[in-house]
Amino acid sequence: MSTQSFVPVGLSQWTGLAIAVALCFAAAGIGSLYTTPAIPTWYASLQKPSWTPPGWLFGPVWTVLYLMMAIAVWLVWRERGFTGAALALFAVQLALNSLWSVIFFGWKSPGLALVEILFLWTAIFLTMLAFWRISHAAGWLMWPYLLWVTFAGFLNLSIWRLNQ
Repeated sequence: MSTQSFVPVGLSQWTGLAIAVALCFAAAGIGSLYTTPAIPTWYASLQKPSWTPPGWLFGPVWTVLYLMMAIAVWLVWRERGFTGAALALFAVQLALNSLWSVIFFGWKSPGLALVEILFLWTAIFLTMLAFWRISHAAGWLMWPYLLWVTFAGFLNLSIWRLNQ
C-alpha cells in the first residue's frame, strides 16, 4: 500500500466518493425496480422460513451495505485510480447484485437466483481479497456485505425449497 493516494487529475477525492456512492445506489435502484413491485404480491405469497427477517429490516441493511461498498471502492480508487482487477471485480459483483433482484423478484425464479447468488458470493469474496491487497480498510468494509449475502443465500435456498 502506498503512502500517497492516487487521485486522477481533475477529480477531487470528494467527487470520487460522490461518484462511488452514486454508482452503488444506481445498482440498488435497478434492483429495487424489480423488487418493490413484487414484495406485496408475489413475495408475500411465498412460504418463508421462520427466521426470515421482517420486511422493514432489508431497506436499512442494504442502505448501510451500499454505503460501505461505496466507501470501499472509493478507498481503492484513491490508491489505484480507474485501473486494475480490483475495480473490475467490484463492477462485476455490483452487476451481479442487481441481477439477483431481476432473477428472484422480476423473473420470480428463486431456483435460478440461487445459482446466481453463488456467482455473486464468489465475486464479492474475490473483490474483498483484491481490495484487501490495496487497502485493508476497503477489505474490511466488504465483510458485512459478504456475510449478508451468505445469509441471503441460505434464505434464498430455504424459500426455493419451501415453494417447489
